[in-house]
Amino acid sequence: MVEIVVPTLGESVTEATVAQWMKKVGEEVARDEILVELETDKVAVEIPAPAAGVLREIIADVGTDVEVGGILAVIEEGASGTKSSGNGAGNEKAKDEAKTEAKPEAKDEPEAKPEAKAEAPKPEAKADAKPEAKTAPAKPAADVPLLPAVRRMVEELDLNPADIPATGRGGRLMKEDVQAYVAKLRTAKPAAAAPGKAAKPAAPPREGPRPEAAREEVVKMTRLRRRIAERLKEAQDTAAMLTTTNEADMSAVMAARSTYRDVFERKHGVRLGFMSFFVRACVLALQELPAVNAEIEDENLIYKNYYNVGVAVGTPQGLVVPVLKDADTMSFADIERTINDFGRRAREGKLTIDEMQGGTFTISNGGVYGSLLSMPILNPPQSAILGMHKIQQRAMVMADGKIEARPMMYLALSYDHRIIDGREAVTFLVRVKEYIEEPERLLLGI
Repeated sequence: MVEIVVPTLGESVTEATVAQWMKKVGEEVARDEILVELETDKVAVEIPAPAAGVLREIIADVGTDVEVGGILAVIEEGASGTKSSGNGAGNEKAKDEAKTEAKPEAKDEPEAKPEAKAEAPKPEAKADAKPEAKTAPAKPAADVPLLPAVRRMVEELDLNPADIPATGRGGRLMKEDVQAYVAKLRTAKPAAAAPGKAAKPAAPPREGPRPEAAREEVVKMTRLRRRIAERLKEAQDTAAMLTTTNEADMSAVMAARSTYRDVFERKHGVRLGFMSFFVRACVLALQELPAVNAEIEDENLIYKNYYNVGVAVGTPQGLVVPVLKDADTMSFADIERTINDFGRRAREGKLTIDEMQGGTFTISNGGVYGSLLSMPILNPPQSAILGMHKIQQRAMVMADGKIEARPMMYLALSYDHRIIDGREAVTFLVRVKEYIEEPERLLLGI
């Protein structure tokens, strides 16, 4: 027997939650095949099978909290068992339900039992499970295990996985399947509206009191959401947090982007955004004011001689902060390319734990959601975080006394007053403002 244990999950990560099992008890498992997904407070981690054989026992069911080194399941090495359909439920209960219910994944099994054929309304129902999928729950993602990226996509788009044709190995639903299905839906809508008949007006909503059961919905917090709550509260409880604000005229940066956007994209294969300007501006300001890049450990101050800039990324599951390691050595193209990659993989749940650790300073861009001004909360153990906000045209009095409409952005620096003095915080923000308003200084490093 081979035990599947919880591996080392990374720095400061000691436990995880079992998110889903890809196999049922009694099914065959190939070596290195993804067997179970764990959810940590940072990312989702997929655990492969250490040996080929049969999954004999699942010790930690879905929803169970497990520690590093804990036993998840047991594989009987070299044994033979039933073939998996690719959508294992992960426990005996799901296995029993699969026998009594006509689930969509039945269409992918190579051999159906005689009883299943007798229960089916038509012999061809095995090849086409769509009529059954119509009676499935509206959002069965929590009951039908999917790959992490696929599960996030169907939940975000509010789709029923049973309605989507699967092309993956063993009938597994792939990300490309979801994308093709969505594209098909979008092209089908205009076609449906083509006939000249006017659409029948929708029936007016039923009058009467709202059902009691529909007033509230109780959902257990994910481990990521719990960890976000803990860290934000920790920052408020331990740090002497203070926020200083300033504003930057974005005219010069916007002009530079407009002038060089096309040639930049042709040469580097990535669009020139605002974040690369702010990352470079923050790195130069951190080099001038090392306290903003430092942290407190017990009674010591630790000054970092490297600049790992975290970039806050919003996902359907919560906020994550992947880190640009040694950002001072990165070019504008490197920064833009890495941030784009972080954003895409964050939404798909494919960031690694190493990519989420080691930050010394964080930038949060609330402006993409329309925030005009905010006071960001520190990301411990870091001592400062910069908040970017919405660009808005405002009337500004220029040096010659004239009033002009300028694209302005409010900047907010939240910092730990235990280590950063007001002079340092204000100076840091002024330097960032100067670099943004005169971006040529970023190239000269002055």
